[in-house]
Amino acid sequence: MGEVRKLQKKLRQIENLEIKISLTPEERFKISRKAELRSRLAALQLQLSGPQQTLGIVGDGKKEKMKRQVEDAPEALPSQTPPASKILKGEEKSKAQATPVPAARQRETGGGAEIGRQRERTEPARVSDHCRDTHNEQQLRQEEAEFTSLKSSWEKAKFRLRLLEGHNDIITCVVAVDNLVVSGSRDTTVKVWHVPTATEHKNLGGHTGGVTCLSAPPPEYCKRLAWSLSLSDKERFILSGSADCYVKIWALSIGQCVKSIYTFNAVTALCFVPEEDGYIITGSDGGKVQAWSWHTFENCQSINAHQEAVTSVQSQGPLVFSGSAEGGVSVWENRCSDRDPLKLLHHWSDQVTGCGGGPGGRLTLSPRGDRVFLAYGRAWLKILHWRTGTMSRLTNHSSITGVTDCAHQTGGLLIGSCYDLANGESSLNLFCLPQCRYLASLTWADAPRILCFAAWTTGSGDHRWVTGGRDLIVWEQLPSSGKQRGDVTVKRDSRLESCLLESEGDTEDDETDDCEDDDDNDEAGDSRCDGAEDAGSSSWLRCVLQ
Repeated sequence: MGEVRKLQKKLRQIENLEIKISLTPEERFKISRKAELRSRLAALQLQLSGPQQTLGIVGDGKKEKMKRQVEDAPEALPSQTPPASKILKGEEKSKAQATPVPAARQRETGGGAEIGRQRERTEPARVSDHCRDTHNEQQLRQEEAEFTSLKSSWEKAKFRLRLLEGHNDIITCVVAVDNLVVSGSRDTTVKVWHVPTATEHKNLGGHTGGVTCLSAPPPEYCKRLAWSLSLSDKERFILSGSADCYVKIWALSIGQCVKSIYTFNAVTALCFVPEEDGYIITGSDGGKVQAWSWHTFENCQSINAHQEAVTSVQSQGPLVFSGSAEGGVSVWENRCSDRDPLKLLHHWSDQVTGCGGGPGGRLTLSPRGDRVFLAYGRAWLKILHWRTGTMSRLTNHSSITGVTDCAHQTGGLLIGSCYDLANGESSLNLFCLPQCRYLASLTWADAPRILCFAAWTTGSGDHRWVTGGRDLIVWEQLPSSGKQRGDVTVKRDSRLESCLLESEGDTEDDETDDCEDDDDNDEAGDSRCDGAEDAGSSSWLRCVLQ
């Protein structure tokens, strides 16, 4: 077990080294050994595999344990807990049925008449309960039929993939605007792509550091800015954040920067909050969260919100969610004021979220109602019930060597990226919402690691996606009944299907690496714990900021 964990740790470190801007000869040598380490890991897993369990893979015994825990303890999930009113009604009903009528009172009022009146009162209730149960059963059957139909449609799904070539470094962020895709890269450029022709539309150069984040304001806020700049009211704008401490606002049709905001900190995350006059929310490499007015572009608020770099900022109505490298999550309410608009509602530390990974961590958020989906570079998608701090998790990979870099919601889908450190395979896992039930996995030959994701639908309702990482790829959904062959392989992993939602404490923590000394002298530095790794050599985020 110790040797397998060491190999898994080394492979994880090598993957992080590969996305550095510059490499030392020693780091290049380590990367050159990736194929050898993968072969050693595969051989060890094959030796250790047996009827009981394959090390690092969710085996039959663990699946049965997880099934029992989910079946025996449904109350662990807040979303499955019945409302308090139903609990009270159930208690009152049970008390009424359990309490006998005193014999003296029966004699006083006439035993037969009283029993008859009791029957009249209880029979309608029984009929009502029966109707309610029947309705619930019908609803469950309908939901199951809808899920079966949705699963069947995704098993037949076909996509055409098109590579967008132009960046000369890793793509760190993507957004979609109408028929355009906008991408940001560590090469310091923002590029605009015309999706129908898969061609580069604009090259927006102006940042002097790697571009870390993008955001697209809604059309109504674009109109306000266009009017103030005497531009067409159809103009669309894009916000970009960079390690050069600037947020830039770009007009897409003319391909020019119309406004620059200097933040005094390397910008690592941003989002647009469409409330009142609108706000730009940024996160920095030092853990600071800042609010900027869309009307005046002046700073409204600066908060030292996190201990490490802010790696994700997302909005949901008047709410703002920020996540950091150390694994903490903060929830803010936008009070729409000129000064200090953000009010902290909740802060959940890495001890609550379980996403702690030291300063080299990378946590991304995707909020939905009272839940926030968390991707943090492990085999699980974690789910934070942000009002209560309750955690649950969703299997996104059948092996602990899996890495989840991003999670995205589109329509009724939750899409999680998945990358296997042991064999280099990459895929997208699809779950239906709100139940988070596994639908299918999509992959293709030589699929690269996916670091960012954007999605939209066409007028006919077909899906179009764009994924970024080593490559920038547009996914175009094809008619499932057509003769055209798709570029994507659709498969289903039964191990993901068996491992449903479970509460955080239900399974053993299989994500902790051993901190044992390495036997290889030339790789002694690789034996450190993830949390103690050198941030400059292991962190995707820190590499961007160099």
